[in-house]
Amino acid sequence: MNSGSAAVEGIGTVHRSAVTAVWAAVALLVVTGCSSGGGDGSAPGPGRRSASGPAASPEGGAPSPSAAPAKGSVKVVSTVTEGLASPWGLAALPDGDLLVSSRDEGTITRVDGESGKKTLVSTVPGVSASGEGGLLGIALSPTYGADRLVYAYFTTESDNRIARMLYDERKPVGQQMGAPDTVLRGIPKGTIHNGGRIAFGPDKMLYAGTGETGDGQLAQDRKSLAGKILRMTPDGQPVHGNPEADSVVYSYGHRNVEGLAWDSGKRLWASEFGQDKWDELNLIEPGKNYGWPDVEGKSDRPGVVSPVAQWPPSEASPSGIAFAEGSIWLATLRGERLWRAPLAGRELAAPPEAFLGGKYGRLRTVLSAGGGKVWLVTNNTDGRGTPKPGDDRILLLEVA
Repeated sequence: MNSGSAAVEGIGTVHRSAVTAVWAAVALLVVTGCSSGGGDGSAPGPGRRSASGPAASPEGGAPSPSAAPAKGSVKVVSTVTEGLASPWGLAALPDGDLLVSSRDEGTITRVDGESGKKTLVSTVPGVSASGEGGLLGIALSPTYGADRLVYAYFTTESDNRIARMLYDERKPVGQQMGAPDTVLRGIPKGTIHNGGRIAFGPDKMLYAGTGETGDGQLAQDRKSLAGKILRMTPDGQPVHGNPEADSVVYSYGHRNVEGLAWDSGKRLWASEFGQDKWDELNLIEPGKNYGWPDVEGKSDRPGVVSPVAQWPPSEASPSGIAFAEGSIWLATLRGERLWRAPLAGRELAAPPEAFLGGKYGRLRTVLSAGGGKVWLVTNNTDGRGTPKPGDDRILLLEVA
């Protein structure tokens, strides 16, 4: 693999260009078009107008030329908590509290949604934190109310794997997670590009974004779990309707996927780290090739899906994404800003907008909080940022 400014996850400083240059860049960076894939029904349905974008056609097509897309807005409502160490994954409990994972410490902490009080839930055994590996994404079972299962994606001495653990709040603080029950093992690990985002889709299946470990050819090897988006049952088995009946591979040709979200039309979107040229927001379809390492960014190469939007790595290096108020929101590391990509079906309704530029440093995870709000996790204590007093923190934002 070639070395380059974005060869590892989001290292660098924020580039602040003049306003005129930003607008010129936006015009060049937006790529529309693409295909479809899977969702969460929080936004208005087809043909209805949301506060953040134009009405889409019943087929999810482009907006009417006469419908001017609304500008977005972001307001910091509160700082939910501070003093987190290398936070990575975030999950919302039914009572409004949050679970947050620490990549380097291998711990899961509970954060009181009102007071911000932090309580150690457990240390996950078997986590090996080095490079970009460690305890990464977490997600609640779609039947959490009945089974109390928390899923985690983490790096071990030999691989990346996904396991589930029983959360028993009656046990002593620090020992409340049961032993990990591995549902999928053998995802290749590397010093860089371990992926790590997991999420349950509207179909109640488990999706995972993986990285190609720095070996680009693994992304094109459909027998490898590296450089892929995976889809599996909660037990880690291939799902009926996957491209290959005996495989959890859902899409391929990815460099490093750390963001997964579904829109109101149940379409699956994913963020992708580029290398030197373009970071990507992709609309995911089963069995499709997203190009890496042969293509980076938009391409007319046959058989390769182009991104819906792209950014230079200096302005993005996207990790987590969320869908809220008709838009995909991207938390970026090197870019140190929150991007809004307003949607009209399968396309952009308007050029992406940036918010919070440089104000909170590196941004790792964004998660919908419902009601026009999202949680945003900073990531300045992972060895690559410049921590400020209070880092790292979880912010509650109102978005529109």
